[in-house]
Amino acid sequence: MRQNLQNSERLRPVDLARGHGLSTQAVRNYEEAGILPAAGRTPHGYRTYTPLHAGALSAFLALVPGHGHRTATSIMRAVNEGALDEAFHLIDESHAQLLDDRRTLQAVESALRDLEPLTVSESGAGAGPGSVPGAGGTFIGPLAGKLGIRPATLRKWEGAGLVSPRRDPLTGYRVYDDADVRDARMAHQLRRGGYLLEQIAPLIAQVRAAGGLEPLEAALVDWRGRLSARGRAMLTGAAELEAYLRLRG
Repeated sequence: MRQNLQNSERLRPVDLARGHGLSTQAVRNYEEAGILPAAGRTPHGYRTYTPLHAGALSAFLALVPGHGHRTATSIMRAVNEGALDEAFHLIDESHAQLLDDRRTLQAVESALRDLEPLTVSESGAGAGPGSVPGAGGTFIGPLAGKLGIRPATLRKWEGAGLVSPRRDPLTGYRVYDDADVRDARMAHQLRRGGYLLEQIAPLIAQVRAAGGLEPLEAALVDWRGRLSARGRAMLTGAAELEAYLRLRG
């Protein structure tokens, strides 16, 4: 069947390109990257493609939204090299990452659901000269260790306005009270969810002022929608890849 497909119809690069709104150079680049099987050549050296190449291009373009360009490229290379187990492993990793991202979203929602308005004692506003970390206070090292990040990351977050620890007047060390720990945990979870520091800062500022989940609901809805879109895109990519595998025979 594969041989019949390859010989039954000859397609030019422009034929593949037009069908997907691409340039002919993009099609050639995809071939050189191993996304498409090697093209045939006319006696004059011009590339010729077949429905098999069209199937490969459709599969790749369908894989990109769910898996990303790099992983989709690796999947197609593996398939074209006959390394199906490697291709399936890459697909499994993408699904595992999506599941992990869903769990991260659930963790953020769970963490924010329990937020309460800050009190003066929680914000550290009552700390005066000579005060030391109270029962709810912690230093940068222990907090970084709890979150599984480097102290330098917490300092970077402080510079971006994500956390605002006070300074111990005796040692000059940063002191993170309960509210700071909450903000650091939120920042950590949102970073894992793909948000940039400049996107996180206003969200945390709103939560500090409002003391609840409501200001973040729009962001969480958007995040959940993007995860659902990725999941559906993976289904579409799987269908196109299966069609291409059938063409390969």
